[in-house]
Amino acid sequence: MKWTMSQLQKYRNKDFTVDEYVRVDEIKEVEKSIRQVSPMHIKGRVDISATKVTFHIRIEGYLILPCSRTLVDVKYPVNVETTETFLLDTPEYETEEEMHQVQGDVIDLMPVIREILLLEVPMQVFCEDDQSKDGAPQSGKDWEVIQDEVKQQKVDPRLAGLAKFFEQDDSGEN
Repeated sequence: MKWTMSQLQKYRNKDFTVDEYVRVDEIKEVEKSIRQVSPMHIKGRVDISATKVTFHIRIEGYLILPCSRTLVDVKYPVNVETTETFLLDTPEYETEEEMHQVQGDVIDLMPVIREILLLEVPMQVFCEDDQSKDGAPQSGKDWEVIQDEVKQQKVDPRLAGLAKFFEQDDSGEN
């Protein structure tokens, strides 16, 4: 995903689209929790002017990450839209928009894609219930992992007698 300035200037007043699959396996070296990276589909368009080149792209694919609870592999989907601007000249004014300065005569989009993917890695990811049986145990002596819905329906056995007391009291008033 590298282009020289002369390649890009040919498309200055024309439609220039990007539709490629790229491998970014090197982000596993930076973020050790990433177990696998799918080929990322980079799709979008490029706007080229005399002073800047703007990429409007969508990055789609998935990462394999460990479940925070059971360490089972979880397929985490990545679907990011971004706009990245590369300045061809040094800016004469400050802008609030983040822009990249072109180094030399080549625009390389790969470092930007790697950075975006690293920012997409969540702090915690949890697997689906049907996958969790492959990892850590879900119950043991005097404990079990329960969902919030199950917890609300279940009556604490220590309070079961109290519930019976109110049922008896209500029937006696009639």
